[in-house]
Amino acid sequence: MSPTAASALIRLLPVWGIDVGTAPADLGRAFTPARPVVLEIGCGMGEATLVMAGQDRGTGIVAVDVHTPGIGVVLAGAEREALDNVRVCVGDAVELMDVLGPGTLAGIRAFFPDPWPKVRHHKRRLVQPAFVHRAAQLLAPGGTLHLATDITHYADQMLSVCAAEPLLDVGSGLVPRPDWRPITGYERRGLAAGRPSADLIATRV
Repeated sequence: MSPTAASALIRLLPVWGIDVGTAPADLGRAFTPARPVVLEIGCGMGEATLVMAGQDRGTGIVAVDVHTPGIGVVLAGAEREALDNVRVCVGDAVELMDVLGPGTLAGIRAFFPDPWPKVRHHKRRLVQPAFVHRAAQLLAPGGTLHLATDITHYADQMLSVCAAEPLLDVGSGLVPRPDWRPITGYERRGLAAGRPSADLIATRV
């Protein structure tokens, strides 16, 4: 972790951090004034988090990751760019989702979750029917579940699971990366290796 990120983690996590055990049922209460909230699962080093937060300052972004150095980078970037619409959570996003109230989120994002490529490990993948159903419950009508991956069979799984969820409309299904979604460092490495990404944006009906 860089000294800048380490400093931001020490100074800002107590201020902008959300603890899974004490999180409000409505994450909008973590912002002043309250605003619509997007939950970002697995923010990594925060490249997409910071760009998208800057593009839509009226929406609160709650970035969740178990990777503490990445959270430090997000906090440092939010301070540098004066992004008052960013909050962070160090921990398991699924545990955080369990304490949130239904219909309280404007969006949920999971960009390039761990694909667990071996067949025997597919059950560990994030995008499973139980996760998608819980995500749909947390979204307000018109809210979106935005997923992205560069693993073809995981993209197919995302589509089939989301299409089977009656609370979601998968629209056009799998699509190329929208221009407004930033390319992450992980994604660049995948493109260099010949793995194009696919996005799925499902809407809460």
